[in-house]
Amino acid sequence: MKKNHTNAIIIGSAAALIAAVVATGVVVVQSADDGKPATTAVASSVPDGDVVTDAAQEPDLEPTYDEVDTDSFTMELRTTTRQCFGSAGCNVTVEPELTYLADAESLDPDAVYEITYEIRGDESGPVIETAELTDRTSLSYTPTMVSAASSSTKVSVKITDVVTQGG
Repeated sequence: MKKNHTNAIIIGSAAALIAAVVATGVVVVQSADDGKPATTAVASSVPDGDVVTDAAQEPDLEPTYDEVDTDSFTMELRTTTRQCFGSAGCNVTVEPELTYLADAESLDPDAVYEITYEIRGDESGPVIETAELTDRTSLSYTPTMVSAASSSTKVSVKITDVVTQGG
């Protein structure tokens, strides 16, 4: 009778061990060669393969870019030529140098930004020009010649409008 009781304890212990292994997902493997414990393997409760996520958890695949306006940029003029004629004044050729006030990566690379600016200092009055910014960093413009009343006349620039095309 004692043998039946021992067998029941062994069977019950084995069943409890199997239940514990299944519940925790941990299996300890004993090496038969040297009697030292081997590494522990952890069984994952996550199924193999793709895991389906809710649509609300899907990342936004469309990148977003900054909305730009006249305050998004600064512009200075670079004088490329100056020819003065004494009391008759000077002819000055200037080119715009545009700076975007945020990270250029936040501009849409597919958009064309038309930046209209007003150059002051010409004897005849303000000169209006437009430059195009493409590929975030490529500025296309036409150099502008102004007739200044004297060599001390300051030529200045102000951005008056920004229009975004495409993108």
